[in-house]
Amino acid sequence: LQDPSRLVGMHFFNPVAQMQLVELIHGEQTNPDYVKDAAACITKLGKLPLPVRSSPGFLVNRVLMPYLLEAITLYEEGISGPVIDQAALNFGMPIGPMELADTVGLDVCLQVAESLSSELGNKIPSLLRKMVDRGSVGKKSGEGFYRYFRGKSRVQKVNRVPDELQERLLLRLINESMQCLHEGVIEDPGLLDAGIVFGTGFAPFHGGPMQYAASLGTNHIRNLLKKYETLQGERFRASPGW
Repeated sequence: LQDPSRLVGMHFFNPVAQMQLVELIHGEQTNPDYVKDAAACITKLGKLPLPVRSSPGFLVNRVLMPYLLEAITLYEEGISGPVIDQAALNFGMPIGPMELADTVGLDVCLQVAESLSSELGNKIPSLLRKMVDRGSVGKKSGEGFYRYFRGKSRVQKVNRVPDELQERLLLRLINESMQCLHEGVIEDPGLLDAGIVFGTGFAPFHGGPMQYAASLGTNHIRNLLKKYETLQGERFRASPGW
């Protein structure tokens, strides 16, 4: 642009008619007055503007992707989809990560994961590529981690879920949230919490990932991350923000 200060981005979420959140992206040269103008426009549309700095994945996709990839890694390890999903549902998520990935589309998940991996180094489970290559891309193809008939699946109810599953899923999401704060992708932890609640459905009664982390205590989070880094590798390395 001749005047880069005028550039802003608006990232809507699917389905647009239902999702309230819009990420309002600004670059290093964006004039704050234009950010305010864009925020007013988003508000007039009846949506909620979330100001974020231009960076790979912005906020919501960046935080959501490690959570989904950890779920797929658990599936690769032999844990069934219903058990993984139940771990998330027990925490209060509106939908489990396996069903969410199927709904988004595994081809879309792979595309986003590849885009972020080149920038952030997230390891992509080989199973995800294999499923996309054979055309099992989720609900729209009739088969992903679940089988679908007329857009619906029969997900069996699970009673017992190991604590480890919930910890691994949530730690990936919470640690990435802290890293976004640390990098200045978003300035305010309260705004981050609101963005992840409205953008991903994070159990709202927990207050968002940073509020939930605060309720557990920073030392507890660091100790859990250290434990899983030892067991699972560097993807659990604690953000310097802790």
